[in-house]
Amino acid sequence: MCGRYANTKSGEELGRYFEADEVDEVRLPPSWNIKPTQQVPIVVDTVPRDLAGSGGSAPVTRRVTAARWSLVPRFAKELASKYPTFNARSETAAEKPTFRSSVVRSRAIVPADGYYEWLTVGKTKTPYYVTDPVEGELAFAGLYSWWRAPVAEGAEPRPWMLTATILTRAAAGPAARIHDRIPVMLPRSEWDTWLDPTIAGDHALVQHAVAASQPVIERLALHEVAPLRDDGPHLVEPVNPL
Repeated sequence: MCGRYANTKSGEELGRYFEADEVDEVRLPPSWNIKPTQQVPIVVDTVPRDLAGSGGSAPVTRRVTAARWSLVPRFAKELASKYPTFNARSETAAEKPTFRSSVVRSRAIVPADGYYEWLTVGKTKTPYYVTDPVEGELAFAGLYSWWRAPVAEGAEPRPWMLTATILTRAAAGPAARIHDRIPVMLPRSEWDTWLDPTIAGDHALVQHAVAASQPVIERLALHEVAPLRDDGPHLVEPVNPL
């Protein structure tokens, strides 16, 4: 699973990299230790609501925006969940009530410089930093959902909140040596299909993304790092190469 990652690029830099049409004015500081429930940049494609599902002729806008990292489905009564939702298993996301409606029309990319995973041996957990040495940027397959707290009678409605999760799959490639799960990482050739809200997503589409992630996963590089106790570029410096 992916519980910590780094993103140090600005919205404008991400907009150029992902060829976005719009970049929302949300200022997120660079971080080498992003944690669940924090605000994170995501990339989404949207169409006017009345044209969603109309096929390839609908005008699509690509946007870089910010979301809370831990998806909250629209039907939830409260923000906090009894179980973690910062990751979603690709094997079951299209079936689980929390994620299935997002699989259909609300798919995202979560950009990252790299992510952390822990090798557990007995009671010892050793952190590693994982990157793509070819692209230099990771595009996690994600899902998003808009959520708003229930409104009490006579009270003013609260603003809608955008929330997101990262899909995971069985590990393969170099990172399989440290953990049995890994984020689904999209190659550039799959961005448009994954993000397109005019395509009704289902289990088959998720599994297509999983299969397409294999070349990225096979070329990953990783190295041991010091414990993640604060934030800053020193967190990604190697301790002992694997």
